Amino acid sequence: MKQKILKSIFIIIILFTAKNIQSQDYLEQNSGVTTRLNSVCLTPNSYSFRVWICGNNGVVLKTTNEGMNWINVSGSGIPDTVDLVNIFSVDTNLAVTAGYSNFSTSVYRTSNTGISWQRVFEQQGGFINAIWMKNRNEGFMYGDPVGNRWSLWKTSNGGINWDSSGMNLKQTGSETGWNNSLYIKTNEIWFGTNNYRIYHSTDFGNVWTFITVNEPNTYAIWFSTAWDPSNLYGYRGSSNIYKTSNGGISWAMMNCPGSGRFSGICTGIHGSPSLPPPPVVSYAVRSDNHIYQSIYMDDWTIDYTAPSGNYTHVGINLLIPYYNWAIRSDGGITRIQTSYAGIKNKGSEIPKHFSLSQNYPNPFNPVTFINYQLAVTDQVKLVIYDVLGSVIEVLVNEKQTPGTYEAEWDGTNYPSGVYFYKLITADYTETRKMVLIK
Repeated sequence: MKQKILKSIFIIIILFTAKNIQSQDYLEQNSGVTTRLNSVCLTPNSYSFRVWICGNNGVVLKTTNEGMNWINVSGSGIPDTVDLVNIFSVDTNLAVTAGYSNFSTSVYRTSNTGISWQRVFEQQGGFINAIWMKNRNEGFMYGDPVGNRWSLWKTSNGGINWDSSGMNLKQTGSETGWNNSLYIKTNEIWFGTNNYRIYHSTDFGNVWTFITVNEPNTYAIWFSTAWDPSNLYGYRGSSNIYKTSNGGISWAMMNCPGSGRFSGICTGIHGSPSLPPPPVVSYAVRSDNHIYQSIYMDDWTIDYTAPSGNYTHVGINLLIPYYNWAIRSDGGITRIQTSYAGIKNKGSEIPKHFSLSQNYPNPFNPVTFINYQLAVTDQVKLVIYDVLGSVIEVLVNEKQTPGTYEAEWDGTNYPSGVYFYKLITADYTETRKMVLIK
């Protein structure tokens, strides 16, 4: 009995903490189109949030400024008779997108920011559901079975050529897949079906097993990867939403209002050294006009209602995310911003100048605080680097009003040594050094 009471108190503390470390801000953005949008991808390893979207009638959109402007890069190689169902980008230059027209499926590739597209794959009678690029060279895609064999393909040259050698996964019954129902981490692959199965490979598609689930359709699948190298925590979307804490071996149904199929799942905050797995804040969309939210993999609630249209997908963010994008059936785009409430505004007086103060304490173990001042409203980034110049954490990435702010950094999961922190705005940049001693 004592253990149960302590566990309940611990859960209450976690949920209270989670509610106070994040806040949401939903912003409707102008896509410039009214066609149905089907897939959104946030470029991996890009803290400048380069985002690509595809939809019906050959529509492809992209942004390089967090959605303030969307650039239409349709055409120039993609016919408007093709409905695009999935897109994946490697960087602002290279993207691949899959679609269908009549009884043919095709994949198109750009390496010049969408100025032109080349068809790099075509299959009669097939339907490519999703593509995922591990890096600029290696990628994988899966499609509905053709000739009683799942259509599984790899590329080793950035999507120019696709090869299915060695991936002979037989179709069971009349099973098929679903748009965007694919997740890859390093060499581990999961994809969803309509047959009470999730197919799983641990060696990038050479050997396959399946996980039996208790609803037939897996429209969406997501696994925690940031701060969770074992991929233990995840979600699957069917007509209900399910969670796993053991890598997909077993799934538990979660409470969520509404009805319709879940077509996209992502996180707003994966976690951090001070907020270990499971993911802190998660979002999901189903075939209605709501965005749903879950805190620490607890029950889902409606957090936002769109002004028009129904949601079709929400972008999977592979970083420590601050923005996510959800797209709709009428061309609507919603940007989701998640902010750490641990970034405190310490006063209402407007500073005369931008400034970045020395962290305190310094040296520190393991927590330190960073103060900075903003003279005008601006988009602000506060980034932590290691001595090799690699970004290891982004503490702030949002628009902030004038004032004095304090950010906290916890170095628990980092070794002793010299680190750098950098404040970046439109007109001001400054870097300072700090020392972690354990």
